[in-house]
Amino acid sequence: MERGKMAELESLETAAEHERILREIESTDTACIGPTLRSVYDGEEHGRFMEKLEARIRNHDREIEKMCNFHYQGFVDSITELLKVRGEAQKLKNQVTDTNRKLQNEGKELIIAMEELKQCRLQQRNISATVDKLTLCLPVLEMYSKLREQMKSKRHYPALKTLEHLEHTYLPQVSHYRFCKIMVDNIPKLREEIKEVSMSDLKDFLESIRKHSDKIGETAMKQAQQQRNLDNIVSQHPRISGGKKSKKEVCASSDLEVPGAQDLVDFSPVYRCLHIYSVLGARETFENYYRKQRRKQARLVLQPPSNMHETLDGYRKYFNQIVGFFVVEDHILHTTQGLVNRAYIDELWEMALSKTIAALRTHSSYCSDPSLVLDLKNLIVLFADTLQGYGFPVNQLFDMLLEIQDQYSETLLKKWSGVFRNILDSDNYSPIPVTNEEVYKKIVGQFPFQDAELEKQPFPKKFPFSEFVPKVYNQIKEFIYACLKFSEDLHLSSTEVDDMIRKSTNLLLTRTLSNCLQNVIKRKNVGLTELVQIIINTTHLEKSCKFLEEFITNITNVLPETVHTTKLYGTTTFKDARHAAEEEIYTNLNQKIDQFLQLADYDWMAMEPGSKASDYLVDLIGFLRSTFAVFTHLPGKVAQTACMSACKHLSTSLMQLLLEAEVRQLTLGALQQFNLDVEECEQFARSGPVPGFQGDTLQLAFIDLRQLLDLFIQWDWSTYLADYGQPTCKYLRVNPTTALILLEKMRDTSRKNNVFAQFRKNERDKQKLIDTVAKQLRSLINSHHL
Repeated sequence: MERGKMAELESLETAAEHERILREIESTDTACIGPTLRSVYDGEEHGRFMEKLEARIRNHDREIEKMCNFHYQGFVDSITELLKVRGEAQKLKNQVTDTNRKLQNEGKELIIAMEELKQCRLQQRNISATVDKLTLCLPVLEMYSKLREQMKSKRHYPALKTLEHLEHTYLPQVSHYRFCKIMVDNIPKLREEIKEVSMSDLKDFLESIRKHSDKIGETAMKQAQQQRNLDNIVSQHPRISGGKKSKKEVCASSDLEVPGAQDLVDFSPVYRCLHIYSVLGARETFENYYRKQRRKQARLVLQPPSNMHETLDGYRKYFNQIVGFFVVEDHILHTTQGLVNRAYIDELWEMALSKTIAALRTHSSYCSDPSLVLDLKNLIVLFADTLQGYGFPVNQLFDMLLEIQDQYSETLLKKWSGVFRNILDSDNYSPIPVTNEEVYKKIVGQFPFQDAELEKQPFPKKFPFSEFVPKVYNQIKEFIYACLKFSEDLHLSSTEVDDMIRKSTNLLLTRTLSNCLQNVIKRKNVGLTELVQIIINTTHLEKSCKFLEEFITNITNVLPETVHTTKLYGTTTFKDARHAAEEEIYTNLNQKIDQFLQLADYDWMAMEPGSKASDYLVDLIGFLRSTFAVFTHLPGKVAQTACMSACKHLSTSLMQLLLEAEVRQLTLGALQQFNLDVEECEQFARSGPVPGFQGDTLQLAFIDLRQLLDLFIQWDWSTYLADYGQPTCKYLRVNPTTALILLEKMRDTSRKNNVFAQFRKNERDKQKLIDTVAKQLRSLINSHHL
C-alpha cells in the first residue's frame, strides 16, 4: 500500500514536472528550448511526456480550429480586401521603384560628394593627429638640428647644453618613435664627439699659444717698459700750476695703448673645453691633461738655442717666450676656477727660474762685448720687472745679475785694456805744446792740472806731461760711467753702487792700466826719453787720483769717509809704474853703457899710452851728458839714482874689462891708457851732470878703479901691504884677489916683453919683488878666507 502511495506520489510529481516543461516550451524562445528538451530526455518518463505533448498539441489545434471557424468570414473579407490592396500595392511599388530609381540617379553625385566628404573628414582627422604628433616631434627635431648646427659651428659648450635639454626634456615626450630611439642611441656618440672635438680645439689652442708665446711675451715686456718710462715721466715731471700732472694725463699724452694677452690670444677654447669636461664629469682628467701639456711646453720654452749668446735678439726671443708662457698661465689662473692653481704656477716658476739662471750663466760667459753684456743686463731687468708685475718672485734674477756684473767688469777691463794700449802706443811721449789760451783751457778742462808758473808763461808753452795723461784720465772716468750704467735699475743702495764702482775701478788701475804701463815700459824699443816722460806722466796721474775719488763721490753721493767705502789704489798703481820705469831707465842706461863698452879696443900690449882718453869712452861720456840733461823734469832722487847707477855700472864694467880672463897680459902703457879713460869718467862725475850730489859723492863710484890703478902705476906695494886692513888705508878699496890677478898679467908681460927694461940692472930684483908681492897677496887672500 505504501508502495502504491509512493508510486502515486511519483506519478503526480512527474506530471507536474511535465506540465512545467510544457509551459516553459510554450513561453520560451525557440533558440533556448534545447536545455528544456534535454531535461526531458534525461529523465525516464519521456514516453509519458510525449503523450502529454501530443495531447497538448491536439488541444491547441482544436483551439485554432475553433478560432478559425469563428473568424472565417472576416478572413474572407480580409482576403478580398487584400487582393484589392495588392493591385494598389503593385502600383505603389512601381511608383516607389520609379521614385527610387530617380532618387538613386539624383543621389549619385551626393553619394560621391558624401564619400569625398568622408575621405576629407578622415584626412582631416589624420592631419589633426599628425599635427599633434608633429607638434611633439618638431621641437625634438629642431633641437637636434640646433645641436648639429652648433657642432658644425664649433659651439661645443652650447651644443652640450642643447644635448642635455634634448635628452632630458624633449626626447622622453616622443620616446615611442623609432627616430627618437635612434637619437637616444646616438647621444653617447655625440657626447664623445663633442669631447673629442673640444679636445682637438684645446690642442690647437696649445699649439697656437706655443707659437704666439714670443709675441705675447714681447707685448708684455713692452708694457713693462712703457710702464717704467711712464713712472719715470711722472716722477720727473715738474709741477705745473701748483699741481703735479696726473699719471692718467701723462699716459694719454704718451699714447701707451698696448694690447694684452687676451687681445692676442683667443682663450675661449680653454674655457669651452673646461666647461664641457666639467659637465661631462671629467674635469680632473682635463686639468691633468692641460697641466701635463703645459709642463712639456715649459721645458721646450726653457731650452735656450745654442747660439743665443751671439746676439741680443737671441736673448730677447728666449725671454719673450718665457714671459709669454707665464702671462698665459697667469691669465688662466685668474680667469678659470681651479684649472691651474698657485701651487702649480709656483712649481713651474721655480723650475723656470733655475733653468733660466743656469742658461744665462752659461751663455753670458761666452760674451766678450761689454755693450752686449750691458744690453743683456737691461733685458734681464726688464724681464724680471715684467714677471714681477705678474706676481712672480725675481730676487734670484737680481742676485744672478750681480754675478754678471763681475763678468761685465771683466769685459770692460778687456775693452779698456785695448783702449789703454792704443793710447799708449799712439802717444809721442813729448810734453803737450799749447799755442793759445783756448787749447790750454781745453786740456785743463780734460785733466785737473794747476801750475801757477806755467800759467804765467807766455804762449807757446808746454805742459809737462804728454797727451796720454788727459786721455787715460778721461778713459778712467768713462770706465766709471760704464760701471755706473750696469748698476742702474738693480735696486742697489748708494753704498753698494759706490762699492761696486770702486772695486771695478781698482781692478782697472791695479791690473789693466798697470799691465799696459808695464808692457810699454818693458817694450824692447822704448827709449830713455819715453821712460822719462812715463815717469813724469805717472807722477801727474798719481796726483789726479784724489779727483777721481771726488768724481766717484759726486755720482754715488757716498762720502769717502764712510766706514765701508773702498779706497782707490791708483796711487799705488802709478807709483809701481814709475818705479818700474825708473828701473827700466837704470837698465836701459846700463845697456847703452854696455853697447859703448863693446866698442872698446884696448891694445893691452902697448908700450906707451895715448895722449887722450879712448874715443868710445869720450862718446859714452857725451851720451851720458846729453841723457842726464833730459832728466831735468824728473824728481831729483830719480835723476841722482840714475846717474849714480850709471857711474857704478860703468866703473864695474871697466873693472871687469880689465880683469877678464881673455886679457892674459897687459903692459904698464896699456894700464896708463886705461887710467886716462878712468880720469875722463872722474872728470864727468866732478862736472855734476845731475844736480843734488854733495861733494865728490858721484866720484866715489870710481874709487875702486882709482885706488887699483894708483897702486899699480905708482907701484906702491909697500904702503898697501903695510896698511892693509886698517880703516885709514890708502888703498882700502883694493881687493888682494883683484890685485893678484892684475899683477899676474903684468908679471907674464915682464918676463916675455921686458916690461921693466929700464931696470935691467936690477931685473932679477924686480922679478923677485913681484914674486914676493904675489906671495904676500896670496897670503892675505888665504888669511881672509880663513
